Amino acid sequence: VQLQASGGGLVQAGGSLRLSCAASGRTFSSYAMGWFRQAPGKEREFVSAINWSGGRTYYADSVKGRFTISRNLAENTVYLQMNSLRPEDTAVYYCAAEVRPSNYFLPTEYKYWGQGTQVTVSS
Repeated sequence: VQLQASGGGLVQAGGSLRLSCAASGRTFSSYAMGWFRQAPGKEREFVSAINWSGGRTYYADSVKGRFTISRNLAENTVYLQMNSLRPEDTAVYYCAAEVRPSNYFLPTEYKYWGQGTQVTVSS
């Protein structure tokens, strides 16, 4: 599966962005999807994930209540709605896919990765 992330940009603190991750391939519905981010000089960290059906979602504590992950199986797309953005949310955001990750929170569990989209939140 190939992934294409988009929707990043520059926004002021308190603002919103919606990231999209478009997947190619007919088996998109078989994959769990995750969003990770990496700030300069830091390790890649978990942001959010959703299981194959969309029935289960997971969030990092730092984004709970502000970010919402969803998926549209018909459009082969997963979204990350980001509200109340903070300067510390600034990072390159990556989407990832794996059939059955043993641990949704670990980037090493995901086989397929998109190219990343930059999110910059100004104070």
